[in-house]
Amino acid sequence: MRGFSLFTTLTICLFSKLHAAENTCGPNVGSCAPDECCSLAGFCGKSPDYCVSPECQFRYGPACDANRIPTGSNTTSIPRTAIGNVLYGADGIYDCANAGDVALTFDDGPGPYTSHILDLLDKYNAKGTFFISGNNNGKGAIDTTSLPWPDLIRRMYSSGHQVASHTWSHADLSRLSSSERRNEMIKNEMALRNILGVIPTYMRPPYSSCSADSGCQADMKDLGYHITYFDLDTQDYLNDSPDQIGKSKTIFDNAFAGKSNTDSEFLAISHDIHEQTSEQLVEYMLKGLKSRGYNSVTVGTCLGEPKDNWYRIDGSFRSRYQKT
Repeated sequence: MRGFSLFTTLTICLFSKLHAAENTCGPNVGSCAPDECCSLAGFCGKSPDYCVSPECQFRYGPACDANRIPTGSNTTSIPRTAIGNVLYGADGIYDCANAGDVALTFDDGPGPYTSHILDLLDKYNAKGTFFISGNNNGKGAIDTTSLPWPDLIRRMYSSGHQVASHTWSHADLSRLSSSERRNEMIKNEMALRNILGVIPTYMRPPYSSCSADSGCQADMKDLGYHITYFDLDTQDYLNDSPDQIGKSKTIFDNAFAGKSNTDSEFLAISHDIHEQTSEQLVEYMLKGLKSRGYNSVTVGTCLGEPKDNWYRIDGSFRSRYQKT
């Protein structure tokens, strides 16, 4: 025990020395320098370990990825007129409207596995909906021209898939102030506008968190968003290994037990940032839908909305990705 105590003491001393030169940050402590980030552990620094969102404490780290702003004018001047009959704000949407439709949705991307998922959707002549986060997990801002994300997002759009918002930095919207929440949405709009020239009307709150009490539901309605949840969770985020992904396949199969394409529909969630989702789960789901006679469609389609209602156009903006 004496040896263990000595080891523990030395470890604590070493850890303290490693952080001795670092400033601390966070609630009741303060903010970092303008060019620094505030890590989840409460230390100031400049490396990805400190700056990656959503872990970086953006209120105390000015250089956190969440605080980066896309180029161009903001999108607040785009009219937010309610169009169509789909619910805006409020408690949100959990299921499709048309029997036989299944909306496969993918959160948190784009990422290194998104391209393969698009290949699979093409292979099965299927459509999906991608709820895109603008600058999370250290991937860089989605509208950065030197990164693969703009081309991937344009491919989604041109292929007839639906592009929707999953906020800028994957923040918990219920824990933000109204202005912070709006910034999360507007910055993601700006980045998507820079790529596509349009902004989405559909969004999914990270962590499925957009409470009425926090004001989130009212803010999303004011910004012209359909809050989109799901009624089939594949739980792929818990099963991202070759020997575990079978659990997600079983969840998917169980949802269809005792049902037919004439009396049921589903709004399913997966994540295109997970390798086994791309390598195994997506094709398994697509094969299953085909064999059961279901249609793999976008969220907008499964709610009976025309494509024109999925987006709002920034008529004054010309994307830097468009050819002159």
